[in-house]
Amino acid sequence: MVAGMSTASESPYVDGVHLQRTDENVLEIAALAAVLGEPTGLDGLLGDLKYAVRPARVVPRLLGRAVREAYRWDAYDERDELWYPQGISTSADASDTEAFLTRAGDGRRVVVTTWYSTGKDGIKRGSRVSFVDLDSGRYRHVLLVSPVFDKAGNLTLKPMSIHAGGIVWAGPYLHIAATSRGFVTARVDDIMRVPGDDDHPERFGLEGSTLYSFGHRYVLPVRFTYQAHADEGHEKLRYSFMSLDRRSDPPALVAGEYAVDPDATTRLARYPLDPQTWQLASGDDGFSRPLAIDEGGVRQMQGAVIAGGRYHVTVSHGPWMPGTVFTGQPGAMREKRWALPMGPEDLSYWPSTDRIWSLTEHPRRRWIVSMDRTWFD
Repeated sequence: MVAGMSTASESPYVDGVHLQRTDENVLEIAALAAVLGEPTGLDGLLGDLKYAVRPARVVPRLLGRAVREAYRWDAYDERDELWYPQGISTSADASDTEAFLTRAGDGRRVVVTTWYSTGKDGIKRGSRVSFVDLDSGRYRHVLLVSPVFDKAGNLTLKPMSIHAGGIVWAGPYLHIAATSRGFVTARVDDIMRVPGDDDHPERFGLEGSTLYSFGHRYVLPVRFTYQAHADEGHEKLRYSFMSLDRRSDPPALVAGEYAVDPDATTRLARYPLDPQTWQLASGDDGFSRPLAIDEGGVRQMQGAVIAGGRYHVTVSHGPWMPGTVFTGQPGAMREKRWALPMGPEDLSYWPSTDRIWSLTEHPRRRWIVSMDRTWFD
């Protein structure tokens, strides 16, 4: 805990909702490594990127008035209806330098995104993350998995069945939104390579010493879960999307709620992160409570980030209409229409370039984009 900082069950923290971290899956991850071999980690993955991400052929501003840079996925991922992109974070979140420094000493501009499985072919594949190296123009998918011991003490694997609507890359950790469950946390050092071919997108699980991972060459086991709870008389927060505010002291994890029903809440919450561990602060009771909860979010929020001292919030208008960004303080946000392509999702801020990054979800209309923050001034 940072010196002089209150525990997350004391003032100035607010009551009503809280998170509680589960035990860490140390033995389970070690058992998985015994099957697959030592983790390759992020360095190994970045040295084995497979697919090409392409600059958009159209002028970026034609995709949205605020857009200044745009990339397209590989042709297959661009039209794939079995996986939908959702969350986004960058190496600027992971490190306070402009580029993420790998152990090899390479400075890289890296974007990490989340996808969830739609199950349209009858198979629910859970969720995954994708690491995109903007400088090399290559990327690769990594399947999220939950290692579990069965009653007989044998290692089994489960898909990480969450919507993964947002992600925060903080230090060595990925915090991934899990809606009413809270969020799950994985460590990039735990990325493991799956031996053998990757031609079995329909198969999953351990069969003897062979692992099938829905056709993914790499897997990432979840370390623990921050489980969502509510105090008596309060409603649990839904962790629909997440972002990092590095400019606050201490740094804060921002989470918010997607809602269509007019009676549903659209809250925005800020949790303090310990900059030494990049985990949430917790009190003697093991609970992590937010610094603040604002009730004045926007209906149908898909992502929210704090940049330039104010919130920026995305709203989608479906697969055919351009997306909107609302800016300002909760309860008093201004609408900026036609700012983004159709179907915008999560947001992430890159301070050194003053750009806000987002991505869009609909097949054949999928982009990773950066926006000029000053356009919203």
